[in-house]
Amino acid sequence: MSDLNKLGLAEARDALRKGDTTSVELTEACLKAIDAADALNAFVHKTPEVAMERAKAADERIKAGDAPSMCGLPVGIKDLFCTKGVASQAASGILEGFKPEYESTVSQKLADAGSVMLGKLNMDEFAMGSSNETSVYGNAVSPWRRDGDEAQITPGGSSGGSAAAVAADLCLAATGTDTGGSIRQPAAFTGTVGIKPTYGRCSRWGIVAFASSLDQAGPMTKSVRDAAIMLEAMCGHDPKDSTSAELAVPDFEAMLTGDIKGKKIGIPKEYRMDGMPEEISKLWADGAEMLKAAGAEIVDISLPHTKYALPAYYVIAPAEASSNLARYDGVRYGHRAALEAGDGITEMYEKTRAEGFGSEVQRRVMIGTYVLSAGFYDAYYNRARRVRTLIKKDFEDVFAAGVDAILTPATPSAAFGLGEMTEADPVQMYLNDVFTVTVNLAGLPGVAVPAGLDKQGLPLGLQLIGKPWEEGDLLNTAYALENAAGFVAKPQQWW
Repeated sequence: MSDLNKLGLAEARDALRKGDTTSVELTEACLKAIDAADALNAFVHKTPEVAMERAKAADERIKAGDAPSMCGLPVGIKDLFCTKGVASQAASGILEGFKPEYESTVSQKLADAGSVMLGKLNMDEFAMGSSNETSVYGNAVSPWRRDGDEAQITPGGSSGGSAAAVAADLCLAATGTDTGGSIRQPAAFTGTVGIKPTYGRCSRWGIVAFASSLDQAGPMTKSVRDAAIMLEAMCGHDPKDSTSAELAVPDFEAMLTGDIKGKKIGIPKEYRMDGMPEEISKLWADGAEMLKAAGAEIVDISLPHTKYALPAYYVIAPAEASSNLARYDGVRYGHRAALEAGDGITEMYEKTRAEGFGSEVQRRVMIGTYVLSAGFYDAYYNRARRVRTLIKKDFEDVFAAGVDAILTPATPSAAFGLGEMTEADPVQMYLNDVFTVTVNLAGLPGVAVPAGLDKQGLPLGLQLIGKPWEEGDLLNTAYALENAAGFVAKPQQWW
């Protein structure tokens, strides 16, 4: 078999079981593709020795007939996941040289299932960003280009390296994390599938924390079926994470029937934003028609507190970030600034954090510290938490009224060029999260599915939002949408 790195998880699994290929051959194909794709800056810590060792072990396991679905499949791991003995920097200068002595629960589950780690993937620093331009490693670059244009395009953020690597066939799938859309937005920008599961479905233990009440890990894959396969391997109760749900993990792949007859799909009127590009409106309407043709009932719904979601998110997330990032002080691990004679502990903290954190992280830490300060705690943080409760209730009311899933755009536009959103106006960048943050605030599962191309040849995605713990049902609706949309476009190889 040629071009093994272009396979998806399901096809590669089936080929391995039939004996058409081996995990070693799959892994070698991916490592070769990675080495030829440095222009994308997707993989920032390559681990070929680890990969080959795991591939050989997986081949033995498959031969012995004791192999779960993910066994032998090469994947990339976002740099936010701690991986034992391998640099885990969260794309930040402050964690330079940090090699953990432990493995995150999610990456351990994938390893236990026999998957092969190819290396660590680029991302926005501490997962703060929507374009992968805040990374200490430099920008991740999308494999996509606008028609007739050489300009580099963002793969989205914060899981930009994961999205670029999957779209460019450098790995069969990758892990991402989603705090306000960081799986779904880059998936939509790169023509891939990304699911953020219900909060508590995947353990957060060993994942560098950004905003603990919002962060959730999930898979980024080439198809909905692949997402179902990888999600099952990543999920499960973890006593080391107090927010991890003690629920059985269903066989998500077995739930992909494509039959959505009689399902009620809600279309929220509040997501019709002023100035929404015509292409996004049309894609959304087309998506609703596709689901209707597949037998679903399309209903208009209202989520009245949507307009407060972005302001609430940009109070809660920085507040939690400011608290979580207080531990990076130059004392125990990571970067420590050089001190001058007479400098005390305060100077060490100040200089280390000023040198180690990039400007976006500094901005969010300062916002977070401000909204948590004594005079503003009630005015900002507590008010944002109350708004969050109202947003959650909006969704609960809609689901209680019989709606099975909600269809929205995934992003307000196609991917933009690197450097096109200037640092001068960070709010413009924050608006990229307008369709995704509500899902994190409410703790719901959401999936982005590629559904078309814009007039410049860049991918556009739709988002489906499901009921809590109903990822199987949500993936089945996404599967029906994927089948109807028939998206098969791939980027032209220029790198």
